[in-house]
Amino acid sequence: QVQLVESGGGSVHAGDSLRLSCAASGRTFSRNGMGWFRQAPGKEREFVARISWSGGTTHYADSVKGRFTISRDNAKNTLYLQMNSLKPEDTAVYYCAAGRGTYGGTQQREYDYWGQGTQVTVSS
Repeated sequence: QVQLVESGGGSVHAGDSLRLSCAASGRTFSRNGMGWFRQAPGKEREFVARISWSGGTTHYADSVKGRFTISRDNAKNTLYLQMNSLKPEDTAVYYCAAGRGTYGGTQQREYDYWGQGTQVTVSS
């Protein structure tokens, strides 16, 4: 059974940092692009960041560019999202996803596997 399990969420103040992890089990995703999405209350799920299978290519939403860093450790089958300078508007449930191809994408339909999400709450 393939599973993606996120961890590392929590409640922090504006300006703080958090590091999210996404551990995959049931199969290796070392040849798949992976991504992070988020969904705030009352809003649709949106793209945050993606990373290619090798980690050599990354892409970020404009809203997080310069503050968030996506990375991966294929030996550990784990995806990360380092979030710095957090803002209240970053409050959301964060989801990791494994893509169908080698580079991931910015659209949800490009991903086959999803985690259950981890809550990030940023207070001002």
